[in-house]
Amino acid sequence: MLEAFEGKEPQIAPDAFVHRAAVLIGDVVIGSEASVWPNVTLRGDDGAIIVGAKTSVQDGTTIHCTEGWSKTTIGARVTIGHNVILHGCTIGDDCLIGMGSIVLDNAVIEPGAFVAAGSLIPPGKVVPAGHMVRGNPFQIVRPCTPKDTAQIAFSWQEYVKRCAQYLAASKT
Repeated sequence: MLEAFEGKEPQIAPDAFVHRAAVLIGDVVIGSEASVWPNVTLRGDDGAIIVGAKTSVQDGTTIHCTEGWSKTTIGARVTIGHNVILHGCTIGDDCLIGMGSIVLDNAVIEPGAFVAAGSLIPPGKVVPAGHMVRGNPFQIVRPCTPKDTAQIAFSWQEYVKRCAQYLAASKT
């Protein structure tokens, strides 16, 4: 469902896929070849939500921010796992945010980072570029290995393919 709020409507790239069971409200921008899956809520009523190109926002995820305090920006080639909460944070390019993780206001996930499933990134904290973190609250585990980087790339690439499949099916 797409819903305007105070004159702002979600903007979706023509080659992006938004499942009909997702809810996008207000100031939301979805980039090229991005995908938004069932039961996702992107509530752009308190500020902008930007989802970059080739990024997937998976089932059950909630994205919001705090008016006057934060906005949510997600870079390109990012995988946001199932049931994640992103609240007023910045996610750099080429990241993976594992299932069930929570990233809070003004936290920054720098490019190439891997946030393990179930992690909590408290307000204002920074996950350094190219590092794996896990835990509640998060702790830096190590620099990402080539295997981690390959998993990040594999994930976004598979979701770009899935996006194209769903778009093709919707046109038949």
